[in-house]
Amino acid sequence: MRRKTALVLTTLLIGIACASAGCGASGGEKEAAGADSAGTKNAEAEDTAAQDTGEEDTKKKNITLTFGSHQSGLPSSGIVQQIAEEYEEKTGVRIDFQITPDAQWKDVLTTKISAGEAPDIFCSDSDPVALEDQLKPTLNCIPLTDEEWVSRIDPSVIPAVSVGEDVYAITFPGYKIYWYYYNKEIFENLGLTAPTNYEEFKHVCQTIKDAGIIPIYEAVQDGWHQQLPFYELGGYYNQLHEGLYDKLNNNEMKLTDIPEALTVLQQLKEFQQSGFYGEDFMSNSTSGDYKAIADGTYAMTLEGFGWEQSLAEQYPEMEGKIGIFTMPWADAQCIGTNPASNAYFISATSEYAEEAKEFFRYLATPEVLQQRLEGDPECIALCWPEIAPQYPQSYVDYLDSISSGTVMQAAVKYVGANWMDTGKDIAAMFADAMTPEEVLQSISDRRDEQALLMGDENWK
Repeated sequence: MRRKTALVLTTLLIGIACASAGCGASGGEKEAAGADSAGTKNAEAEDTAAQDTGEEDTKKKNITLTFGSHQSGLPSSGIVQQIAEEYEEKTGVRIDFQITPDAQWKDVLTTKISAGEAPDIFCSDSDPVALEDQLKPTLNCIPLTDEEWVSRIDPSVIPAVSVGEDVYAITFPGYKIYWYYYNKEIFENLGLTAPTNYEEFKHVCQTIKDAGIIPIYEAVQDGWHQQLPFYELGGYYNQLHEGLYDKLNNNEMKLTDIPEALTVLQQLKEFQQSGFYGEDFMSNSTSGDYKAIADGTYAMTLEGFGWEQSLAEQYPEMEGKIGIFTMPWADAQCIGTNPASNAYFISATSEYAEEAKEFFRYLATPEVLQQRLEGDPECIALCWPEIAPQYPQSYVDYLDSISSGTVMQAAVKYVGANWMDTGKDIAAMFADAMTPEEVLQSISDRRDEQALLMGDENWK
């Protein structure tokens, strides 16, 4: 079942293989891409932005666009806010960012949309299998299909922001991958190597704990982090059970039919009981892991692409001192890849829909795309083939040495909508209020309830 990740790397390293990714597409029709056509498109994009963003004082507008988002929906570096300030200087259009904690954003956004009070622009997780069910963009959002920049996004990402043939959002981050980052010095001092299965993982953690260091930085407070192992290993489950994703989507299998899913939950509970997360993991937030790893209090943390680079920017002494390994829960050796990410939508109730479109056009100019990538240490690639990614060679080599698969939340229906509820269940498990078996049953039951609510024919 294992396979090399050459195909995935081709997709991940979109900037390196820009021509083969269809960068030269225009007017919705793909053309052969080359240096001349790419340069022409970039020039056209810049010219279009110059026209649409009203750089001359006579075109400046005195309006405000509201922009609602959860905390993790915008780069923590503040680069999007900086770009918005520069945009205001050019156009007079002010962007009013309204940020909500991650754990609350889904309910807040749903309430605002239902009341017809959604922000002009709002950030939400894109979802290639349930976007219509979650946001109903055909009713609640402005279609963006005819925008010039649509043809310049990585084609593999378009389904995550589309319903049918229509595109409803603009998105920027490249593929998301989560893996464990570890302090090389701690491992070397204790004679440890990166684990490749669960028993090795336990041994590594016990050795680190015995040395007076907390093995893993877990962050339950944010609500979205503790469920990563369960869902990110979906590609591994799919490797072990042929046709699993199709069977789940057709209601031919339940999540409770996946033994490895229960194993992951049982092992997460075992790690918590063994003290491998320390004492403060229930109140930790993900933003605290930089300092925790840099000062040696913790040895490992589960984070996505760009975390190592952001750590080095905040703590220069840590540069070159971080290693990586994939999650070995249930003996997995499979990287989960996720083409979906945060995306920006324009509310159908906005009085300034055209001005919001103009802002999106500005964000999509090559110059601003490059500024965004360079201004966000936590992002090392965009889903825009014309912008070269910044993958370290060590990442490329590691990805090429291991199998990969699409994460569950990007391929299975009625998973993404229950993401935060899954986090609550796992938190309850850590607090001894639920067993791993009860957590798995709860996740499966909620998925069935969602399917019935949506009128899915496969659940009738």
